[in-house]
Amino acid sequence: MDNRESAPIAADEVTTPTAAGPLVKLSLFWRTFILLALLIFFSSVAWLQMFKTQEYEPRILRNAHQIATVVNLTKTALKNSDEIARLALITVLADEEDVSIQLREPTDRIVDFTDSSMDSRLVDEMIKRLGPGTVVASSVNDEEGLWIGFAIERDSYWLQMDPSRLKPLGGTAWLIWLSITTSLSLLGAAVMAGLINRPLKRLSYAASRVREGHFHGAALDEGAATSEIREVNIGFNRMAERLAKIEAERALMLAGISHDLRTPLARLRLETELSVSDPQTRELMVADIEQLDDIIDQFLDYARPESTELGPVLLTGVISRCITPWRNNTRLQISVDVSEDLQIQAEPVELGRVLSNLLENARRYGQSPADGITRVEIVARVHEGWVLLRVRDQGPGVSVETLKNLTQPFFRGDSARTSATGSGLGLAIVERAVQRMGGTFSVFNNSAGGLMALMKFRQADND
Repeated sequence: MDNRESAPIAADEVTTPTAAGPLVKLSLFWRTFILLALLIFFSSVAWLQMFKTQEYEPRILRNAHQIATVVNLTKTALKNSDEIARLALITVLADEEDVSIQLREPTDRIVDFTDSSMDSRLVDEMIKRLGPGTVVASSVNDEEGLWIGFAIERDSYWLQMDPSRLKPLGGTAWLIWLSITTSLSLLGAAVMAGLINRPLKRLSYAASRVREGHFHGAALDEGAATSEIREVNIGFNRMAERLAKIEAERALMLAGISHDLRTPLARLRLETELSVSDPQTRELMVADIEQLDDIIDQFLDYARPESTELGPVLLTGVISRCITPWRNNTRLQISVDVSEDLQIQAEPVELGRVLSNLLENARRYGQSPADGITRVEIVARVHEGWVLLRVRDQGPGVSVETLKNLTQPFFRGDSARTSATGSGLGLAIVERAVQRMGGTFSVFNNSAGGLMALMKFRQADND
């Protein structure tokens, strides 16, 4: 093997333009989950707003009315009692009603009860019911509570109550319940999204199996509980069965054509060699018959119906077997730059067929315009778990329009690369074989001259 040093694969040689798509690509599961989560969120916001306007605020106002009533009753009781009875009343209110009454001093430090718009409405409502001069505070002399200041004749008092009477949803209990409810709702959304997404994932997997030629291993459940999913599964199974039948019929037809054509071709070749006396004419006729035989092989390779079993393949071993027939050909020079222990996920016979087709294509069409010698470079590089395998000649290349169609079946390139005849299936066979092995295949005009075939395979672990 000629292991001459070759230039590394440039970035512009291994990247192909891709169509612009959405910035964030989400699976159906996450799209459904996010939509359900947004629906739950906005529904919760609407429910909280409705609760606030229809239940919470009216309840707070009723509590304010009750507190104002308690204050009015307390004022009346204090106003109409003597000093001894007044002290007893204050003691009873403190012990039994959890209401503290204190004298109000001008030096008291007061924090107004106006933390929110709801608090302001409460203060206005209580002042309206208790009269001007009423003071509502949330703290007096650094002591928290619901403080209501009122005057009886010349004396001023503070009535202190528990502020939770005006905050029925106070504390963290409602936050805990809201968190539990939200978590359960999101869990339900995830379950719903999973139930919706599961049959579609199965359908996607079955479609990929059919695409790879595994028609009989892609059956879907025809007894699904949902009628729409059941109908889709039944239709898909019937389609897969039909495709399997068509594929089997095609394989049988191609096998019959191959058998029926090769028998007369063999007889024709034998008769040509025995009956034609002119060696040059005989050689040309035999070459034509061999070309017909090669074309039949290409048809069969392209229409190969069987699936490919992948496994670790030593790349240098396959390359060495493929270039062996060309070692003594002075008109074809092959240089290889591949790591000795590099392995890829492939099938060795299929990979050998791919490389042989590319080498044959380069031999036919990749002669250097300067001296007519075909020089081929085989280079492999590892990139993010993939192996980029490049096969490049130094021929004239092809036009841009021709380049778009090189992998189309039965298409032949322009006159610069048509010095020999063929079926037009060589690169189509290569592309199809690479795809069967889970890789990608593309063809470029190299910036330094010549045509370059670039393949991408999964790297296999070195055991």
